[in-house]
Amino acid sequence: MAAAMEQLVAHTILQGFDAMYGRFLDVTGGAQERFESQDWPAVQLALKTRISFYDHHVGLVTQQITIMLGHRYANHTFLMAVKTAYEDLLLDYPRYEIAESFFNSVYCRIFAHRHINRDKLFVHSSQAGRIPSYPTALTRLYNTGAGLPVLLERVLDDTPFNLPWEDKARDIAAITERLRHEWDQASPPPVIEMIREPFFRNKAAYLIGRIRFDDHQSLPLVLPVLTTPQRTLYIDACLCQVDDVSILFGFARSYFMVYAPAPAALVRFLGELIPNKTKAELYTAIGCQKHGKTELYREFLHHMEHSNDKFVLAPGIKGMVMSVFTLPSYDFVFKIIKDKFAPQKDISHAVVREKYRLVKEHDRVGRMADTQEYRNFAFDRHRFSDELLEELQAVAPSNLDVTDEYVIIKHLYTERRMIPFNLYIEQANDDDLRHAVDEYGNAIKQLAAANIFPGDMLFKNFGVTRHKRVVFYDYDEISYMTEMHFRRIPPPRYPEDEMAAEPWYSVGVNDVFPEEFRTFLLINPKVRALFNELHSDLFEPEYWQRLQQNITEGQFEDVFPYGQGHRFFHAENGAKSDAENGEKISS
Repeated sequence: MAAAMEQLVAHTILQGFDAMYGRFLDVTGGAQERFESQDWPAVQLALKTRISFYDHHVGLVTQQITIMLGHRYANHTFLMAVKTAYEDLLLDYPRYEIAESFFNSVYCRIFAHRHINRDKLFVHSSQAGRIPSYPTALTRLYNTGAGLPVLLERVLDDTPFNLPWEDKARDIAAITERLRHEWDQASPPPVIEMIREPFFRNKAAYLIGRIRFDDHQSLPLVLPVLTTPQRTLYIDACLCQVDDVSILFGFARSYFMVYAPAPAALVRFLGELIPNKTKAELYTAIGCQKHGKTELYREFLHHMEHSNDKFVLAPGIKGMVMSVFTLPSYDFVFKIIKDKFAPQKDISHAVVREKYRLVKEHDRVGRMADTQEYRNFAFDRHRFSDELLEELQAVAPSNLDVTDEYVIIKHLYTERRMIPFNLYIEQANDDDLRHAVDEYGNAIKQLAAANIFPGDMLFKNFGVTRHKRVVFYDYDEISYMTEMHFRRIPPPRYPEDEMAAEPWYSVGVNDVFPEEFRTFLLINPKVRALFNELHSDLFEPEYWQRLQQNITEGQFEDVFPYGQGHRFFHAENGAKSDAENGEKISS
């Protein structure tokens, strides 16, 4: 009887996962229709909806199992037998790796993230390295022997799109010209290999593949596809460098919609394309963010086994809401919410957690760092510096359990490490400073166009990535643009008004006075001069009001995840050609 119950529990978990992933694929499968119909509000809603499926189905399965078993599950023998039965169900299963993460989530939900024993979880995969076969071929191969233009026409004709091409011959000529600069034309003709399924995100679709050469070398090949107002298609760019494709899959962007019935095979292909991306990043990029969290934890354990430095407070100005620490040899930071906030921070712990949830579900337009959330995360105590442990015990004692062996943090976020913007500009040369100030202004404008007001725009709340892009990472004061009231400061009534300690005008909770940004942002004379040259419109309330109106009217701004120099510009849009455009500008 016990064996039958163990099998039943294992089947219940896998059936719950199948239901979740089926809904995941259904929403993903609708991406093409949303793209072709230019239904951009539906694109945003689908992103949020798809993210919610995982936690919803974990909750349903947890409830089922609790009803089935009552308190009979809380013994080691039974739980290990359930895990063994589950492993058997996954032997020929095409999504075994994500199903293992789902099992972990159910287990942790049942036990409220307490009494977590590694042997009862898939801390490491039971089938590490197995790549399940795709139901159909993952890619198509094209031999360039017939000539590059002929091959590219076949590539475009093989796409599943229902809309016509605006000018296919023009696009093929533009791609051909770009590609002929990427390899030695005297060498044997390469082979082009393209993933059959397009990738969709925001207002674009992406055809993704690679150019393979006889010497086993390869180049990425990414063709962004956009739609015209007349609902025709055109190729906007051609990306062939690893760094450009890496930015496309960056940690500050929303997740792709790509139909992936066997994600491991797709992730392996992408990993060969962008070798500087980890499995955690790639699973997350295609929307399997919960399994990305599992892979990130595995990568963390591997790093800990192969390093010996200590965790320290992260460089930069200490936050008023979060305490942030890092391992110098590791590319991530760890953020925990303090027990008490500075007096000027009139928010609760629940509000902070909701802000981070909002960022997870919102279109991040490449300007907000993604986070992963963990419960009861156990660190080796001896890897903590004395200074860090004292700091955490002082500011967040309720969030810590400290033993002789471990520091257990009950709730924390992980986030990609960046150079704090305020530290970066202190050491930047003139060219880098100009680029950084321009990037900072662009980051604020793109967030605002996506209906995000950062709130606290101090330089310490932004970071600079290895690609020199500026990204926002402190979310406790973010709001929707549509909730804010942008005002101009009224003139003083009397000369004495300007000397008074209190303003002579009323200030509502959501009132914002852009003129004041100069006061607290532009202390450095060099930065002030650059900002006034590049982004002075940010100090005008009318600029923000226009953005609000655009959002209210359902206008979705174009934000390109590649430099302007890559684009094949359309004359009818009043844009420049590549030759006229000159230097690449990261968008």
